[in-house]
Amino acid sequence: MGKIFYVMGKSASGKDTIYKKLLERLPGLKTVVTYTTRPIRDGETEGVEYHFTTAGQLEQFQREGKLIEIRTYDTVFGPWSYSTVNDGQINLAEDNYLMIGTLESYRSIREYFGADKLVPLYIQVEDGERLTRALEREKQQKQPKYAELCRRFLADEEDFSEEKLEEAGIEKRYVNSGMEKCLSEIAETITTLTQSDCSLCAQ
Repeated sequence: MGKIFYVMGKSASGKDTIYKKLLERLPGLKTVVTYTTRPIRDGETEGVEYHFTTAGQLEQFQREGKLIEIRTYDTVFGPWSYSTVNDGQINLAEDNYLMIGTLESYRSIREYFGADKLVPLYIQVEDGERLTRALEREKQQKQPKYAELCRRFLADEEDFSEEKLEEAGIEKRYVNSGMEKCLSEIAETITTLTQSDCSLCAQ
């Protein structure tokens, strides 16, 4: 049976870059594209980072019993929802998957599929460094949203509090003070847990 390796961390922890580089390093891992109602950002592509959808479509998935989990945040631009949908993308009988999300979504997906199927990959970065990275990234946007950056930064302190990490059983931390070292450590974890699956081995 396959496993879902779940990448998560506070904003600007480098989790998106790590997620993409892990897929390059371990090409046998399958992906799951989640859904969001937030506007698409510069450099993003529909069906790659997310399926960009509407609140009405998510309500339809819920009526059909297809929602695995959903989170809605009250941003300075209104409510934005993020959701994982049971739309046929996940088949643990055949494959291993790499997903990315929040601690809340990790817990919901773990409950849905079972704790033995989920492997948490929590990325950690010192808060001052995270804030610097987040500010530099936002400056590159055509219309920087600094208020939203601050809201997310503060919200992460609550969403990823030590108490909540402990409640979710998150013990292992992957410190992203150096990208290559962090990547190698995570890749070793994944390879060790899936060593019988040769499809993960890079050609």
